[in-house]
Amino acid sequence: MQGGSFRSWWGGELTDAEWARLEPHLPRNVGRGRRWKSHRRVVDGILFRLRTGIPWRDLPTRFGSWETVYERHRRWSADGTWERMLRAVQADADAEGRIDWLMVSVDSTVCRAQQHAAGARRKAPRNPGTRIRSAQHRPDEGLGRSRGGLTTKIRLAGEGGLRPPALLVTPGQSGDAPRMIPVLDRVRVPRPAGGRPRTSPGHLSGGKAYGSRRNHRCLRRRHIKPTIPERRDQRTHRRNRDSKGGRSTDFNHAQHARPNEVERTINRIGGSRTVATRHNKRAYVCHGTVTVAALRRWLRP
Repeated sequence: MQGGSFRSWWGGELTDAEWARLEPHLPRNVGRGRRWKSHRRVVDGILFRLRTGIPWRDLPTRFGSWETVYERHRRWSADGTWERMLRAVQADADAEGRIDWLMVSVDSTVCRAQQHAAGARRKAPRNPGTRIRSAQHRPDEGLGRSRGGLTTKIRLAGEGGLRPPALLVTPGQSGDAPRMIPVLDRVRVPRPAGGRPRTSPGHLSGGKAYGSRRNHRCLRRRHIKPTIPERRDQRTHRRNRDSKGGRSTDFNHAQHARPNEVERTINRIGGSRTVATRHNKRAYVCHGTVTVAALRRWLRP
């Protein structure tokens, strides 16, 4: 086994082929100030911690200073660098024809929040030192109380290649139906040649929880065919209205079997310990961590 392959298998670091796909999209060190240290070593440290879930202070010394690794991850989560890298890698995959636009499925998973993930400041400090530190702070910080205690819900869309085109982090007790449109709005794959990004798959599949009238109106407006089963109360109410019962859902059982793809996508992303259990106090750092897990999936052929 070659050195790069062994490092990727054992510690989750990037192989030479994966680094070649990611390196063109990394931010460049421009302007004044000290030059950044090796991006590859820092990204490998972030991926190692993503897979193992160890505290930042316990990172092996081969990744350099843990403060550098943590600060780079926090900064890139705050200023949207991880999001831009994810969009760029998705654009490369779309140009190669590796995205299944026939159907996209939506689903969510709940991850338990560690006790240290609670207790973040409700308001940004008056003098935070940097503008990035106070960026994207949310009052709820993506934490909610459900039956299991403090939880965070990760919502994502999945396609046939078991990779997420879009994701969203919300409090754990929030409902599924109101969040379908925000997740769908995040599906924006840029085109390398320019122009409007690709945003609409041919079909959208989901569970009964997503079958609200608002969601169906949104899908019709965007010319996306829904593959969502009707709830029993909705079906009964429509039939009681006789000829004025409205449009019945054109449900295809064969297509509905494909949401298994989004569940498998969730399993692959949730295999990272820092995604399965939330350790971050801030919502934007938690979102950046899940984005890194999604980016890891897109880098693989």
